Amino acid sequence: MRALLEGLLLGFGLIVAIGPQNAFVLRAGLRRRHAYVAALVSSLGDVALITVGVLGIGSLLAASPLLVRLATIGGALFLAWYGVGALRSALQPGRVDLDGNAPTSARDVALAAAGFSLLNFHAILDTVVLLGTVSARFEGPPRAEFAVGAMLASVTWFFALAFVASRLAFLFARPAAWRVLDFFVATVMFALAARLLLAA
Repeated sequence: MRALLEGLLLGFGLIVAIGPQNAFVLRAGLRRRHAYVAALVSSLGDVALITVGVLGIGSLLAASPLLVRLATIGGALFLAWYGVGALRSALQPGRVDLDGNAPTSARDVALAAAGFSLLNFHAILDTVVLLGTVSARFEGPPRAEFAVGAMLASVTWFFALAFVASRLAFLFARPAAWRVLDFFVATVMFALAARLLLAA
């Protein structure tokens, strides 16, 4: 259960930061154009990447205690850096750009969402590298629990974002809403970084 919770928290901390995936799902929700298609494809993309990270890099690192230690320290430093970026964004929030051309058909929305998920360096870094690295701290069922927690965070977030954006567009169109989220991200990132350093 601890591994599941840690995966859930880390997954949420990584996914709620403003990025191309979130901006795309948010835009689809605010425009009420196949927002749930965007959420589904984005979620499936993250699930696939998390699986690759946990089964690939996680297993590779687990074979070497030294690599696990180095990766844990590296992961902690990355989380701290991520937290600093989120805190900076919270203190100087920018508006999410909702203008410009956007795909209108379900097929176009799905293809665009797949691109934001699978061709997005930050998404790959977060899911395959970072989550895969952190998962190396667990063995057997707990590692699977960690992966499920991270996947649940992604699925929950994208569908919640699509729902909220379509129902409460006025709230998430305001930079203040992103400021609250970024403060949350910074807090989670700093807490997890500290925990990783203590465990290294």
